[in-house]
Amino acid sequence: MDDVTAVPHPRSEAAGPARSGRRTLAVTLLSGALGAAVTLLSTRQNWMEGTATVAGGAFPLTARGSDVTGVPAALAIVGLAALVAVFAVRRSGRLLVSALLALSGAGAVVAAVLGASDSSALDERAAAASGNTAATAAGIGHTGWPYVAAAGGALILLAGLLALRYGRLWPVMSGRYERDGRPRPRKAKPVDPDRPEDIWKALDRGEDPTGPGPAGT
Repeated sequence: MDDVTAVPHPRSEAAGPARSGRRTLAVTLLSGALGAAVTLLSTRQNWMEGTATVAGGAFPLTARGSDVTGVPAALAIVGLAALVAVFAVRRSGRLLVSALLALSGAGAVVAAVLGASDSSALDERAAAASGNTAATAAGIGHTGWPYVAAAGGALILLAGLLALRYGRLWPVMSGRYERDGRPRPRKAKPVDPDRPEDIWKALDRGEDPTGPGPAGT
């Protein structure tokens, strides 16, 4: 008896990339949206605190993330816009938008980490509170929110890297085209041969009123 070699069915071969595309699409959407939300929320929290010396004693100071640096929040918004745009473009456009998404996340991470040790915002508040432009903040303490913002940026970066790797498997947001990019065919309307107006309407649509489909098929 001859050996029988199993040949994989074309549909089973195509199902693997399709499932992988759906999984990575869901992870990318969740990662990008969550990362942007976490970054924006973190920049509204207190990143550091300290005191300024005034006539009545020590004056407490705080600085939010948006006071320290506006870069993480701005890049989070850019990343969120790029996340939406990924599904509106295709081919090289999708590659470029995916790269922008990844760069937005990387930039947010770097800016948040650098801002964690930047006390210039507290020094400005100390100078304003004491009335002395040379005054600086004392007893500076840092919170964990800058690193939470960095974690949000890392999620945006992950979304961008997934889009760069698997974006070619994802569909494009369009109701006019099928997933393969071809226009949806229009179904021919039934024509009553006893009604001349139906015949003329069929001819106007380019259909053959005497046949089952469009004219010329």
